[in-house]
Amino acid sequence: MIEQWSGTSGSTSPTLTQPKTMSAAVIREFGAPEVLEVTEVPTPVRINAEVLVKVAAAGVNPIDAKTRAGGGVAAAVSNLPCILGYDFAGVVVEAPYAGHPLTAGDEVYGMTSVPRGPGSYAEYLSVPSLQVTRAPKTLSLVEAAGVPLAALTAWGLVVDLAKAHEGQKMLIHAGSGGVGHFAVQFAAYFGARVTATASSRNQSWLRELGATTVIDYTATRFEEVLSDFDVVIDLVGNTRDETGSRSLRVLRPGGLIVNAPTGSWPGFEAEAAEAGMRATTFKVAPDASTLAVIARLIDSGDVRVHVDEVYPLSDAAEAHRALELGHTRGKLVLQIGELPF
Repeated sequence: MIEQWSGTSGSTSPTLTQPKTMSAAVIREFGAPEVLEVTEVPTPVRINAEVLVKVAAAGVNPIDAKTRAGGGVAAAVSNLPCILGYDFAGVVVEAPYAGHPLTAGDEVYGMTSVPRGPGSYAEYLSVPSLQVTRAPKTLSLVEAAGVPLAALTAWGLVVDLAKAHEGQKMLIHAGSGGVGHFAVQFAAYFGARVTATASSRNQSWLRELGATTVIDYTATRFEEVLSDFDVVIDLVGNTRDETGSRSLRVLRPGGLIVNAPTGSWPGFEAEAAEAGMRATTFKVAPDASTLAVIARLIDSGDVRVHVDEVYPLSDAAEAHRALELGHTRGKLVLQIGELPF
């Protein structure tokens, strides 16, 4: 683990150039965290409407670890070695054209489309302009790198699907995780009455983020004390103590359950339908316009990101090991480069 560093968002920098090769954390085979290795690979070439970004930091997400292990989106990985990583924050090196809203030197954040293209565990990234926008001004780039995938997922779950609104009763499982801590904040911002499940050490913190009630899942069976909820945001599934199936018991008739983790609850839609509930999965998509809205909420102080630990790129394997322990509060981030560039 390394200490956080910070940059000044909105600052300008001289014309940036890039080398022919760059450092990246790659996998040459699927397996345990140690298959991640740092090596030299060709620097991407920007084409068409892409933005070339010098990456300062990259978020680490469960889907990265699942894919590395052979699950997740591994079936779509057509070539090895493969660079993982969805989240990124950094500085624009090249914009698509002179009049583009983003220009060289702008501090930006966004989300890639692994494995359709290389991921963000690398010094440079060329990404479609619709997947990148200006980073929140109040965050360092290392903090900004922890936002995109988790926040876009939480927004899709809570705002787009659940339609969070005043008086709505919403239960959010794993409220202290990367997606969960954003989901709690978005739901509270739009007026929902939020109950979250988490370990005892995160109780007071989640209340600070907007949860009205927090259930210690290690001490209390939530279905024994909760009832009549409009929505359950399920970030666990049945991978732990049948959390998903038990959640159906706390919904009102016709209530909605949204299951997010890939493969965490096979057949859950049929089980929910049998119980008389509505159910759907959710898959996040890169979306610069929504990230711009989220940046404004962060800069206004209505939403915050918590980065639990920061690792150098060379310790990507260690970051994956920490993630798989399942005790992370908020996000883990890889530091890729130093400021100033």
